[in-house]
Amino acid sequence: MFQRAKARSLPPAALPGCEARGRCCRTQGFTLIELLLVIAIIAILAALLMPALATAQAKGKRTACLNNLKQCILSFQMYSADNDGKLAQNYPLKQTDSSTWVLGDMKVTSDSTNLTFIRQGKLFPYASQVGLYRCPADPSRTGGSPRVRSYSMNGWIGSRYMESYPRPTGYRTFVRDSELSVAGPATIWVIADEHEASIDDAWFLVTMDDSQPFASFPATRHERGYGLNFGDGHAEFYKLRDPRTQLTSEQISPYDSDWQRLKQVTTIR
Repeated sequence: MFQRAKARSLPPAALPGCEARGRCCRTQGFTLIELLLVIAIIAILAALLMPALATAQAKGKRTACLNNLKQCILSFQMYSADNDGKLAQNYPLKQTDSSTWVLGDMKVTSDSTNLTFIRQGKLFPYASQVGLYRCPADPSRTGGSPRVRSYSMNGWIGSRYMESYPRPTGYRTFVRDSELSVAGPATIWVIADEHEASIDDAWFLVTMDDSQPFASFPATRHERGYGLNFGDGHAEFYKLRDPRTQLTSEQISPYDSDWQRLKQVTTIR
């Protein structure tokens, strides 16, 4: 009985287990310094991860662009197979009609966001998703809306127009798949990712006589590189490596290595 009375007279802190509970209560939560330290660590980790995330996002867009180009060349081949070996027509804007591979001028406001021009193109029945005609990394917009197309076709394919532009040069044009086969379809590009500042119609001009190097400028949005597909169905990226290859240049040298590389896969004599 004496022991029970003694226990009742002890203050709460002296009861068994109370000291341990007091320590737990005192250590719950963070001090201001600890919180600041955690925030600093999170900020450092975020700074380290952001470049990696940006790189991963850029690679994802590049892969999607390459897939678009593969789908476009597949549709190009299927169109030819269904039309007795004839290639989809491709003309500069002034010559364009409803029989060309795709319609619309990206420098005209009413055209640049009009999906009808994509749907009216001859390749649309085979590549029937409008998103396939635009590079996911293309920043160009009209009135706040993204332009509908980023790609253009080799001007030496789909018509005889270049045989006399600006004068006869002796280089070949291709309007049938048999002509492309003779030239080597794996070495002739068909559709390329064009720079948002130069794209207008869907016809990409390459002057084999060097009269206008890069009159149509390839895209630089993939780490200064652009995608293009080839007649055999494959697609790849070309890096612009020559420092002279600048869209802002008044006149690009005909000896520019990037220009020479594009010419080598455009047509043959």
